[in-house]
Amino acid sequence: MRLRRTLLGLSQEKLGELIGLTFQQVQKYERGANRVSCSRLFDLSRALEIPISYFFEDMPEEVQNLSPVQMGREPPQEDLPAGEADPRLRRETLELVRNYYSISDPDVRRRIYDLAKALSERGDD
Repeated sequence: MRLRRTLLGLSQEKLGELIGLTFQQVQKYERGANRVSCSRLFDLSRALEIPISYFFEDMPEEVQNLSPVQMGREPPQEDLPAGEADPRLRRETLELVRNYYSISDPDVRRRIYDLAKALSERGDD
């Protein structure tokens, strides 16, 4: 949810307005402190302009095999320190992707992509 919200450039407050909640409730959903009901998931998918299946794409197989009751009994996961978080989920990455796709000229976008790729292949010199 946080990933898609950030990619769209929405604040927690704005997403909350779109689905009739406070930003605090959106925070709780994003942290996993509160469970998201089916109807709320539907509202979120419409506000974030994605299919409901988006929320389940990266679900590990062991989680898929658990029943919702068993999942509710599991303790919530703590947030990882910034250095240990998945780099694809960092704010910097999300903002970079959003800004990249806001470049309207496809040739400029491609040159930036090629530059980033070339720099990453250089390694630590």
